[in-house]
Amino acid sequence: MTVFDVKINSLTGGPADLDQYRGNALLIVNVASKCGSTPQYTALENLAEEFADRGLVVLGAPCNQFGGQEPGTAAEIAEFCATTYGVTFPLTEKIDVNGPDRHPLFDELVGTTDADGEAGDVRWNFEKFLINRDGTVAARFRTPVKPDEPAVRDAIEKALS
Repeated sequence: MTVFDVKINSLTGGPADLDQYRGNALLIVNVASKCGSTPQYTALENLAEEFADRGLVVLGAPCNQFGGQEPGTAAEIAEFCATTYGVTFPLTEKIDVNGPDRHPLFDELVGTTDADGEAGDVRWNFEKFLINRDGTVAARFRTPVKPDEPAVRDAIEKALS
């Protein structure tokens, strides 16, 4: 099983159908609208646009588990992302990324180690997981690592090659 086989709904309702991204690289990010890291949406959108023709898909997964920083409804989240940051990349339904109700998508991701060799629970909003075209997890970047930093860009280049 890979992330492409996980069932999850889109923010607007209905299946997100991750299988449609099979053969692409994915950058999956747990996102929130009222977080100090929310401006990372700009860099995520820029990456989505820059690498789309090479096969990168950015996928945002709204989560309200960290400081209640994603309290909105699906419609409010969608409107905020589109009007404030011009987000065009797909967003999933609001999910839990930790704990007993952790979504199966993040069950597949949290075993991946970060640059310090640490795996386990997501620590905060805007953790980034890069998925290879074959569905395996290539890299994990914690919140402080911004999407446009060289380490992330280099990993994306490698996943797309």
